[in-house]
Amino acid sequence: MTKQEKVDFTIQTLDELYPTIPIPLDHKDPYTLLIAVLLSAQSTDVRVNQITPLLFERADNPFDMVKLSVDEIREIIKPVGLSPMKSKGIHGLSQILIEKYNGEVPRNIELLEELPSVGHKTASVVVSQAFGIPAFPVDTHIHRLMFRWGFSNGKNVVQTERDAKRLFPKEIWNRLHLQVIWYGREYSPARGWNLEKDIITKTIGRKTVLDDYYKTKKSR
Repeated sequence: MTKQEKVDFTIQTLDELYPTIPIPLDHKDPYTLLIAVLLSAQSTDVRVNQITPLLFERADNPFDMVKLSVDEIREIIKPVGLSPMKSKGIHGLSQILIEKYNGEVPRNIELLEELPSVGHKTASVVVSQAFGIPAFPVDTHIHRLMFRWGFSNGKNVVQTERDAKRLFPKEIWNRLHLQVIWYGREYSPARGWNLEKDIITKTIGRKTVLDDYYKTKKSR
């Protein structure tokens, strides 16, 4: 298979498996999405979705959020981990949104990245999911699968994002990055991986990855 055929096979398979894509984090607008994505760093979407209703009941917009103290926010979000940093970030970015943007979330990746505790991935998720602007946020699943599929060298997420944007058509980035995440969770996880179920890797996977898989399986 040529590289392009592998890309086409991947897109086709993901479209068949995920014709409609559920959004992993519960939210109702750009602000609540921004907070949910920030909370999801080094946590699970399931855990975040358990905590955000409690937080948003108290404050689901920047004006109400700044009325809470950093300690109050921290107490609510403690179960998602990294709460000291995240609570400061949530309070700080809410203040900036009020002062600079009339409480609105900017639609620009660079402006979002200027907000406290908002990195490139968080900013990319917000512009793609809240505003429909093409972006390709790379999480651990995408990073792992781009390497397994031979589409990127796995050196770092910056390179993975660059390769993904080069290989896949811009008009499907927003859909595709979510499809890859769901596929990674269901068919190609880091642990407990069963290659027989993982049709994409089994068909187009990097030779060294497949060799390692079979070698490890044999030695068990």
